[in-house]
Amino acid sequence: MELTDEQLMASVKKGQLDLLNVLFKRYSKRIYNYFLKSTLEKADSDDLTQELFIRVLKYRNSYKSGQSVEIWVFQIARNMVKDYFGKMKVYKDRFTISEALPDYIDESNIEQQEKEQQLYLAMKELPEEQRELLVLSKFEKLKYEQIATLRKTSVGNIKVQVFRAIKELKTVYFSKELNRA
Repeated sequence: MELTDEQLMASVKKGQLDLLNVLFKRYSKRIYNYFLKSTLEKADSDDLTQELFIRVLKYRNSYKSGQSVEIWVFQIARNMVKDYFGKMKVYKDRFTISEALPDYIDESNIEQQEKEQQLYLAMKELPEEQRELLVLSKFEKLKYEQIATLRKTSVGNIKVQVFRAIKELKTVYFSKELNRA
């Protein structure tokens, strides 16, 4: 029988630290993708992912039984992204599109790759808060209720903010599209 995240975390709190590997396997890819889409930096995302699980280990006693492990882990990740941008004064200048997209070029899929490149460039232009909302809701597939819990606000407020972020992303994306033509 497979243990739930909450059971695993309870065991980790009790000192069964080897079970943190199971949580790492379950969450590392999603957490890495969250960091990558938030920071737009591969190397930094690798470092942040490893640092997150070090923090999970270090702060395991702050996890409250019955609390969603997923929400707890993403709250740690959110705090780390805020710290990351707090330390970087000119973070937008560091972004290069080649770091966020594949190194290979598939000739049959160039149009799709160009659209993805435009999407990354448009997301780069969004304020950090809006980009985070889109990453959590559309890329990481967190429910609005989960995001509301993370941000300590109402579900209705999150829905409005996501709607506005999507609207802003469309505006930026299509203005870049027009400038390219």
